[in-house]
Amino acid sequence: MSQRSGLRQARAFAPASVANVAVGFDLLGYAVAGVGDTVTVRRIDVPEVRIAAIRGAAVALPHEAGSNTAGAALIALREALQLPFGFEIEIDKGIPLSSGMGGSAASCVAALVAANALLDEPLSREQLYVYSLEGEAVASGSRHGDNLGPMFLGGLVLSTLERLVPVPVPVTWHSLLVHPDALLETRRARAALQGAYELKEFVAQSTNLALVLAGCHAGDAGLVRAGLADVLIEPRRASLIVGFDAAKQAALDAGAMGASISGAGPSIFAWFETREAAEAAAQNVQVAFASAGFDSQAWVTPLNSPGASLL
Repeated sequence: MSQRSGLRQARAFAPASVANVAVGFDLLGYAVAGVGDTVTVRRIDVPEVRIAAIRGAAVALPHEAGSNTAGAALIALREALQLPFGFEIEIDKGIPLSSGMGGSAASCVAALVAANALLDEPLSREQLYVYSLEGEAVASGSRHGDNLGPMFLGGLVLSTLERLVPVPVPVTWHSLLVHPDALLETRRARAALQGAYELKEFVAQSTNLALVLAGCHAGDAGLVRAGLADVLIEPRRASLIVGFDAAKQAALDAGAMGASISGAGPSIFAWFETREAAEAAAQNVQVAFASAGFDSQAWVTPLNSPGASLL
């Protein structure tokens, strides 16, 4: 689908994601099926990026393109490719705001995938990733791709500033993602990370990341169980999430390989070896949040769920 076919408009869907995955802060993430953002992009003759509409957001989001993740990403794309035309964007939000589910990244990725279909020479997903980092910086204040990479490629992805590295996982492994009806602004969650860290903490976190990656490649749940624990970030953020400790323990008691904060929170994720185990655990985790005073939503999806797609 390129501009040579006369296409003037395209729509794309980008799924939610779980970022950090306990052991890979700003590096590791995976796609979550069943919930996401949809973006419509039109090619316009005016050489600018503008946002025509934003629907489905509980609070007002920026309509000024440079202050919006989707708009900033398309501005970066336009300027880098020196395009003589512009884009008009309509965003339909499906991911709760400030949920730790990659909502800002999803709009950004969906916009780039849709706009890419309107280019005379479409780019690869890896090439689009570079521009999505500019959009993510608008939302969080830093360029990190742990939400973006899996949205582009699907599945579990290790995302550096320069490359996307898919990480294989067994097809039977599933994720439980539970979102309590609470807000935790990303910048506030990142502010909680300020302060001194000890070298032994970095060594422990590196050890756990290595165990998880090795376990995924080998399909060895025992290695993942040994490593899927956040000793670096979670201790500094857990107090920001009411009910987190009980919700995490409920997942572990139900047989999870590991559980932690999804992205910046307040959502929680857990890994299970089967869909049945993940589904059985969902109610227990939701009960834990209910005891803390929060209704919640739960999604059970394969760890190799698909990434963004044209509609």
